[in-house]
Amino acid sequence: MSSSAGSSSSAAASKRPSDQELTQTYNTMKSELNQLAQKIGELETETDEHTLVVDTISPLDPERKCFRLVGGVLVERTVKEVLPALKTNQEGIKNVTMQLVQKYKTKEDEFLAFQKKYNIQVKQ
Repeated sequence: MSSSAGSSSSAAASKRPSDQELTQTYNTMKSELNQLAQKIGELETETDEHTLVVDTISPLDPERKCFRLVGGVLVERTVKEVLPALKTNQEGIKNVTMQLVQKYKTKEDEFLAFQKKYNIQVKQ
């Protein structure tokens, strides 16, 4: 009986992954979503920090000294040298954040489709 059930279940297994494979795929997809969400949060925090610094030094005299951390080294510059670099970095971070948000939405849609396809319901 087990051999006939095994052969019919192996035919069904080619269409539907085993419960263990479904669980592993579910956990992998969930982990990827969590990692993306964490990275998006980090980048949003960096953007906020850049905004705070830009808002703080913008009204200052362009020839005033300011210090910037570059590669772990504190360097002395002027406001007029640092401000454009900060704004460029801020825009770059915003662009990367937007790309990650799009990637997150795509992964989330794939995750929801996976759950729906295999009728996966999370019980807590």
